[in-house]
Amino acid sequence: MTAYVQTLWDIAFVKDKQLKTPPRPSVADFLAESIFSGRYQPGDFVPKEIDLCEQFGINRSAVRSDLRQLVDVGIIERISGHGSKVREYAEWNILDPTVTDWMTRYAAPNPKVQWEILSFRLDVEPYVAMTAAKRATARDLVAIEEAFEGMARHLYHAPSLEERRLHSDYDVAFHAAIFKATHNIVWAQLSHILRPSIYLLISMSNVSTSDPEASLERHRQVMESIRARRPREAFLAAQAVLEGTAQALGIEPGESTLGRDPGLV
Repeated sequence: MTAYVQTLWDIAFVKDKQLKTPPRPSVADFLAESIFSGRYQPGDFVPKEIDLCEQFGINRSAVRSDLRQLVDVGIIERISGHGSKVREYAEWNILDPTVTDWMTRYAAPNPKVQWEILSFRLDVEPYVAMTAAKRATARDLVAIEEAFEGMARHLYHAPSLEERRLHSDYDVAFHAAIFKATHNIVWAQLSHILRPSIYLLISMSNVSTSDPEASLERHRQVMESIRARRPREAFLAAQAVLEGTAQALGIEPGESTLGRDPGLV
């Protein structure tokens, strides 16, 4: 091998090593996990910049850049001379894609976050099901039925982890299809935004439920009510599904502001 060829090999080797250099640790991900899991509660101060620099072995500029990610989505606020404090849940941009991604990965152990998501769904989804019962087309009904059949094929007590994952995937698809069946562009888009948070509750409740067959039957009642164009029954069936989710998670959903029997409104 000539000296020239050797030099080319050396340059390629160095470039290859540079390309494979692992990314620096993410302070934003570390703090998001700590906050969403409940280690830091609203009102708590997260570690100071200098402590994060030392812990992660990165410079102050990098730490500030990562903290800015959390500030921009409303999770923490910077207080001059004191540090960074976790804001109240109501201040979080919960539908921001970055926040929903963190939520899916890190929020499982936090009952307060679960309660907030469940309360929102209990207020919204019965009305979505009721609207779908009025507007669903034949194509919408096929999508809902296919998702339901997928849930049934991969019922959550199956021994295979892959089957359990598929059951949750089809469960999310079932709810997304109902949102789409409203034929309202806002509801349809909202189902995509909410998908990570819906998946969070579904995957956890499917793990903890003591009666997956009963849960499947509640979903079937929603599907049949929409198919039969019975809005009130669809509303109540969707409520029953979410109440089952609350029971499986051990969460008290509280009194829903919007999600009341439409016959009593």
